[in-house]
Amino acid sequence: MSKTIKDIQKIKEKTLASFGNRIGNDDNKLYIMTCCGTGCTSSGAIKNREKLDELMERDGLQDRVQFVKTGCFGLCAEGPILMVYPENVMYTNVTPDDINEIWEAHIKNGRVVERLKSENELNFFSKQMRISLRNCGRIDPENIDEYIAYGGYEALGKVLTEMEPEDVIKTIKDSGLRGRGGGGFPAGVKWQFAAEQQVKEKYVCCNADEGDPGAFMDRSVLEGDPHAVIEAMAIAGYAIGSDQGFVYVRAEYPIAVQRLTIAIEQAREYGLLGDNVLGTGFKFDLDIRLGAGAFVCGEETALMTSIEGNRGEPRLKPPFPAVEGLFGKPTILNNVETLSNIPQIITKGPEWFSEIGTEKSHGTKVFALGGKINNTGLVEVPMGTTLREIVYEIGGGIPKGKTFKAAQTGGPSGGCISAEFLDTPIDYDSLTSLGSMMGSGGLIVMDEDTCMVDIAKFFLEFTVDESCGKCPPCRIGTKRMLEILTKITDGKGSLDDLDELEYLAMNIKKGALCGLGQTAPNPVLSTMKYFKDEYIAHVVDKKCPAGVCVSMLRYVIMEDACKHCGLCARNCPAQCISGDKNTPYVIDNDKCLKCGVCMEKCPFKAIMKNA
Repeated sequence: MSKTIKDIQKIKEKTLASFGNRIGNDDNKLYIMTCCGTGCTSSGAIKNREKLDELMERDGLQDRVQFVKTGCFGLCAEGPILMVYPENVMYTNVTPDDINEIWEAHIKNGRVVERLKSENELNFFSKQMRISLRNCGRIDPENIDEYIAYGGYEALGKVLTEMEPEDVIKTIKDSGLRGRGGGGFPAGVKWQFAAEQQVKEKYVCCNADEGDPGAFMDRSVLEGDPHAVIEAMAIAGYAIGSDQGFVYVRAEYPIAVQRLTIAIEQAREYGLLGDNVLGTGFKFDLDIRLGAGAFVCGEETALMTSIEGNRGEPRLKPPFPAVEGLFGKPTILNNVETLSNIPQIITKGPEWFSEIGTEKSHGTKVFALGGKINNTGLVEVPMGTTLREIVYEIGGGIPKGKTFKAAQTGGPSGGCISAEFLDTPIDYDSLTSLGSMMGSGGLIVMDEDTCMVDIAKFFLEFTVDESCGKCPPCRIGTKRMLEILTKITDGKGSLDDLDELEYLAMNIKKGALCGLGQTAPNPVLSTMKYFKDEYIAHVVDKKCPAGVCVSMLRYVIMEDACKHCGLCARNCPAQCISGDKNTPYVIDNDKCLKCGVCMEKCPFKAIMKNA
């Protein structure tokens, strides 16, 4: 049965009343929040949940204990994770055996299991500000009533009963919200362009393709708070005059697809989607379209081409999608993170949002923090937070006390930021000035053992593999750049190759058809700018300073440290080490497999990589 705004308010009050200790009210009940996002699921969360169900059935504590399946908490490095309320205790790296201990000690006898408590929770969350991720880890994403309990669909109700479409667009423009999935174009301006088109048929699209290596922000929002995206898309539909939306999500996200499907069905059942939304006469519905994992379909026109049932290839712009997009009709496209901000901007006001962040980059940004970092996971911080704060305070620093070398932002379209810019406030303009970009928010940390030439090659390999092939600058130019980088990392490069590499990069940026092709050279250009000495070492000295590029590796036994024990020779799979008690041990690097077994087996650390 379709719900009215009064019905939604009653659901909120009723559900909040049932939460008890979960939100601080005394109802003598314990709440166990179990992360069932992709990260924790892959590391054993389902077995933990099955163990909890088994113990509940054995002890019959249904009146005292309630299980809540949630999305991602963010601290992915320590999954699987459980949260227990009212104590607000986070247990990490939990196994089924640990569940037994938690159940007996904490759930039945009130004693916190100290050895399983997270040691990083305080630092990890202390500087975060959750807007996009506000409900992830807090609600059951498959229960619409829980979303409503925390203010869900209030923004849609306000829009439909108190605001005109132009008021909604003005609110989004005044907030300063910029697109969180690419170059940071103002969301309100995009909506206005579409609203101004005097045609009957228009579309609202959500980009949940998220093809950047290491990025999983959008996936986590869909897994943990899918109704936020549904509500935002309905608001966007009202603002521009559209009655149909599409969520384009990659098929490799089965949990996200499942929860989004459930959420759409629930929203239709409650009359929050359909022909008469909240009894106001507004019509809007959503459908899901699955992508096949093509990186190029993260580009807006290629995504729309794919929804239409064609091969995902970008189109020439102009006309821009807001004028002529999906099926040739005006279309707005925002990514998941952008949309997840909309409901709170409506309910709290544009001034609230615009006061967060920097002068030109308002609000917060979600980063998928990965690479050589202790606390991998999802972090959401105000725009303007420095890279140092993210890496060392939230991320817990570099493993084994090693030195920070660089951070890659924006995935294959972004660039590398060197250590000299650790204190730069991160926002759209500062990253662009450094030769990188915000992109969707992947943030890969690299330490002293990283070869920056090899990193540039890695991202270019990805781009070459994912190029749709439509335009020659991207199809041919990136392949030629990769050939040169391969030549350099094989120890066969020259200084002329560096000049040609830069020449090709600049021309691809100017000539490629779409934004993905135009930004493909960024990892190469940024590493050449900040780590030129490593390129020089590769082509002049024929050495890889980080000891990564295998073709240039040489293993050397230091004569003064060698004790002539012969362990290296006996363990060498290539039998390329010779020597005895009277003769210095040496390695024939022409025969060496570069496997590193000799270094591993030497108890005296007498063998080093001489890159």
